[in-house]
This record gives sequence, C-alpha cells and structure tokens, in this order.
Amino acid sequence: QYQLAESGGGLVQPGGSLRLDCVASGIVLEHYAIGWFRQAPGKEREGISCLSHSGSSTKFADSVKGRFTISREHAKNTVYLQMNNLKPEDTAVYYCAARKVPTVGVGPGEYDYWGQGTQVTVSS
Repeated sequence: QYQLAESGGGLVQPGGSLRLDCVASGIVLEHYAIGWFRQAPGKEREGISCLSHSGSSTKFADSVKGRFTISREHAKNTVYLQMNNLKPEDTAVYYCAARKVPTVGVGPGEYDYWGQGTQVTVSS
C-alpha cells in the first residue's frame, strides 16, 4: 500500500512563500519522476512542475516560472515544492504525484500515484 502525503499548505498573503512537502511511503520516490499539480474550484487539474527520475530535467508551467522550484531529498523519501512571491491566482488544492516512467510528464493522466492534496490560499 502506497501513500503520498502532502503538507505545508495554508493561508498566506500575496507576495509570501510556502513550502509544500510530499512524503512517500510504500514507494521509493528516488525511482520515480515526480509532478506537482494544482486544481482551483471549477477548473481542471493543472500541471505546474515536474522533475525527472534522475533529477536532470525539470519543467514548470509558465504561470509559476521563476517563482516555484521543485526538489527532492532521497534520504527522507520526500519531494518539495518551494513557492515564492505567491499570488491570489495560485490559490488551489496542490497535489504531488509520481510516475513510473522516468522522464518528466506534464499531464495528470501520465502519473500513477497521487496524494490527497493540500489547500493553498493566497489572500490578504
């Protein structure tokens, strides 16, 4: 039984920062490509960042480029999403996902394992 558990969401003012953690159990994230997605009310799930299995390749949605970074810590079986200069339009439920194919994947359908999500609200 696998589990991806996101944490670190919350309420933050515009311009603020949050770091989301995704801790895995039952799978070894080192062996997977990782993606972060978000879904705002009434909108489709959007891929915002992904990291290849080797860590050599990353992709970011245009909406978060220069503000978000993705990283992983093998020893903790954890992936991080550092979010800086947050904007109200970043408000959404954020999900981490893992896929067996080692290259970066941008679509939700390309991922095999999902977390339950964590709410991020950017508001003054």
